[in-house]
Amino acid sequence: MKLPVMPPVAPMLAKPAKAIPTGMQYEGKWDGFRAIIFRDGDEVVIGSRNEKPLTRYFPEIVAAVRDLLPPRVVLDGEIVIVQNDRLDFDSLLNRIHPADSRVELLAEVSPARFIAFDILALDKEDLMAKPQAQRRAVLETVLAGVDGPVHLAPATDDLALAQRWFEQFEGAGLDGVVAKPLDEPYQPNKRVLVKVKHERTVDCVVAGYRLHKTSPVVGSLLLGLYDNKGKLQHVGVSASFTMAKRTELLKVLEPLKMEANEIVDHPWGAWAEESAHENARLPGAQSRWSAGKTLNWEPIRPELVCEVGYDHMQGNRFRHTTQFKRWRPDRSPTSCTYEQLERPVMYNLEDVLSDN
Repeated sequence: MKLPVMPPVAPMLAKPAKAIPTGMQYEGKWDGFRAIIFRDGDEVVIGSRNEKPLTRYFPEIVAAVRDLLPPRVVLDGEIVIVQNDRLDFDSLLNRIHPADSRVELLAEVSPARFIAFDILALDKEDLMAKPQAQRRAVLETVLAGVDGPVHLAPATDDLALAQRWFEQFEGAGLDGVVAKPLDEPYQPNKRVLVKVKHERTVDCVVAGYRLHKTSPVVGSLLLGLYDNKGKLQHVGVSASFTMAKRTELLKVLEPLKMEANEIVDHPWGAWAEESAHENARLPGAQSRWSAGKTLNWEPIRPELVCEVGYDHMQGNRFRHTTQFKRWRPDRSPTSCTYEQLERPVMYNLEDVLSDN
């Protein structure tokens, strides 16, 4: 491979903002694997955000790049999988598998797509020093007439349309909007872009905690919500605290710790049984909660309720770590159900891709 931009390249990143800024180019924020694709003839390399290759996990993308793209090109974008008209991140995670046979099967059953939103090189020209507006124009020319599984990410400079996308695209699994300065060059590993994500709060049951890796204080809170069958499902964690707050949390939680003979009565007491994970969301790995081994989390009586901030749901759990807001002593734990969650209006992913 001999390109004007060679792998590995760390992708350009985004910094968070509360509102969509003015005077920029706007795109949907895709929920997939960030990837930079390098093609030189038949040779294709798919680099990840951490600069490690993803090539072997997505053979269908490699084939599409050879069939659809110019012979010498470098593109920045996102690998996604679509199920039931929306993005499915769990299916992406399943693709990172050591067995080639498994990867090939999944490539047929749930094929991936590549959403291109920037171009770094074309033929013999390094485009990274060009401003965003010029790179976008080249990208549109390169992908003109190209159909899936390689797609041109919709983009606009219309702030009102970007706001509409922010509201609507979430229903297809996207988690916000990215704003790009029109006059900036491509800057690897620099937070030049701006991302605006949905922010919501929900009241959750605190049913356990993990100790901090460096000190005997709280590392993270284990959060639960009750489903429509009255079962407490593990939905995520809250983990960003000062060291003083971690010490304070331990004083609050330690009196609620359950003894070994009480764990069977905990809502997640079946954690050690492999079959229990088939129809429930339980914390940790099945093999760790067993006789003679230290728990990797501490179960407590599910009596405390806290309010947390979150941005995006992945199925029936939080996509990212939540932000602790406050304790809710006025809430009953059993009132903390999935019904609290704001559900975005469904939106067909194909309509997102056609909104160019």
